[in-house]
Amino acid sequence: MSKARLDKLISDRTDLSRAEAKQAIRAGRVQAAGQVIRTPDARVDASLALTLDQTPLRGDSELYILLHKPTGLLTAARDSKAPTVMDLLPPLFVKRRCMPVGRLDKDTSGLLLLMTDGELAHRLLSPKRGIEKLYEAQVAGKLDAADVQAFAEGIALNDFTAKPADMRILDANDETSTAQVILTEGKHRQVRRMFASRGHEVLALKRLRFGPVGLDKNLPVGAYRELTDAEMRALKEAVDLG
Repeated sequence: MSKARLDKLISDRTDLSRAEAKQAIRAGRVQAAGQVIRTPDARVDASLALTLDQTPLRGDSELYILLHKPTGLLTAARDSKAPTVMDLLPPLFVKRRCMPVGRLDKDTSGLLLLMTDGELAHRLLSPKRGIEKLYEAQVAGKLDAADVQAFAEGIALNDFTAKPADMRILDANDETSTAQVILTEGKHRQVRRMFASRGHEVLALKRLRFGPVGLDKNLPVGAYRELTDAEMRALKEAVDLG
């Protein structure tokens, strides 16, 4: 069984710095397997149940997060000039390097997955896997059958040709239209560029699904939750990690 310094384990599993963890241990606020330990450099079994102020601390298991991203935030680990989606997560998650799986641009809202599982994230983003992403877009102008056909055939853009995509019109009038689009790739601002090539500016864009995981309708904008066991299994099965 692997052992580690108690102050390091406490710091790794909380928002405390290493110095703050040492202070908490010396103050008798930490228990390992129900026993108070006041020695910061004590080496303990990493699998032991740890508590801080009688609150159980999570272990080293992977983190899988579903975030309802608002507009106005960058999808990045950090940015010196603008807020990012990481500002919505607890410091502990950031410390554990719970990172976004792919990107949603600043003006796009909806489902964003974040996780510490690098292998799963890599497979979900691999072009050869063809994992579907479902978006809902409000666009300027009236969409019609010719737009649907163009998406189905694949659209040539300046730097690449977008793969065929399923576009379904939900509502259309002379001023604005609403449609859902399923992509199996996710290049930078791809949905916006595809609509723009057809003469339709995207007014609002929201991701509703990533692979088998859909946006939780009960999750407020800006909030997050951990994935359920069923959602994690579905993601792994989708990329042959089941």
